[in-house]
Amino acid sequence: MTISKMLLSAAGLAMIAGLAQADTSGKRIALSNNYAGNSWRQAMLQSFEDTGKQAVADGAVAAADAYTTSENQATEQAAQIQNMILQGYDAIVLNAASPTALNGAVKEACDAGVTVVSFDGIVTEPCAWRIAVDFAAMGKEEVDYLATRLPDGGNLLEIRGLAGVFVDDEISKGIHEGVAEHSQFEIVGSVHGDWAQDVAQKAVAGILPSLPDIVGVVTQGGDGYGAAQAFKAADRPTPLIVLGNRQDELQWWADQRDANGYETLSLSIAPGVASLAFWVAQQVLEGAEVPKDLTVPFLKITQDTLDASLATTPEGSVANVSYSLEDAKQVIADAK
Repeated sequence: MTISKMLLSAAGLAMIAGLAQADTSGKRIALSNNYAGNSWRQAMLQSFEDTGKQAVADGAVAAADAYTTSENQATEQAAQIQNMILQGYDAIVLNAASPTALNGAVKEACDAGVTVVSFDGIVTEPCAWRIAVDFAAMGKEEVDYLATRLPDGGNLLEIRGLAGVFVDDEISKGIHEGVAEHSQFEIVGSVHGDWAQDVAQKAVAGILPSLPDIVGVVTQGGDGYGAAQAFKAADRPTPLIVLGNRQDELQWWADQRDANGYETLSLSIAPGVASLAFWVAQQVLEGAEVPKDLTVPFLKITQDTLDASLATTPEGSVANVSYSLEDAKQVIADAK
């Protein structure tokens, strides 16, 4: 091969490589978030902001901006997405108020050439990417765990999250699948705690007078401590409450364990999934081949790992793991 052909070949390879790996240093990524009223959402926002700030400093992207709607309304979030399109963002990372009501706005973004990566509260619009844990499996595992601890069964109270959100529907579906499998249990009451301990405490306090004896409480996260306080205020025995990785829940669990040997399970999606969504969006912008649906494991805390998890969870926050660019590449590779 002549030198000129070698140079031409090298140039061709470089061009192909450039097509496969575009420069994202000038790209702008925005977070569209529908709700910030609990510790999980605050930790999620912090995770995105920390990751985005470092990525901008490192020159990986030009901007990483977070926006939260004032109300948990799909119409408001749709308008927010449309505004992001007009502002010229290259990618939108989306925690959605509804799995379907935002599909029109998401499709508008895709048609405008904007990459959309939904996570936690995902959307069903085919042009978007989706990152989630198996929330239904998480809900079912709660009941599976109760079955090992309470083989004789009994009455359960279900505390749900934000009404109409994909996560709430899926976890509740899994819980009911678990109860169908373990017929010794019966759900005798259900309230929405909005994944916030103060809302959950008020809701549980309101329904408790009408309920028979409760042996277990199945939750979605951010509501376990509030439930415990409601049972205490009503002077009723503390049932086995499945928790959701919030620091106040973990501290209460540790205190109860030390006082009377209380034992339970805690599980939730890590708020750091926002950092994964950021890097997945960056990888799509870079030209990587990324499957539309990505699944991450939920973060589980047991009696054996409680102390270690509590020690690394800031007061008022949530047990967490963050995802690096290399972690995102591995999640993508595992999904192929």
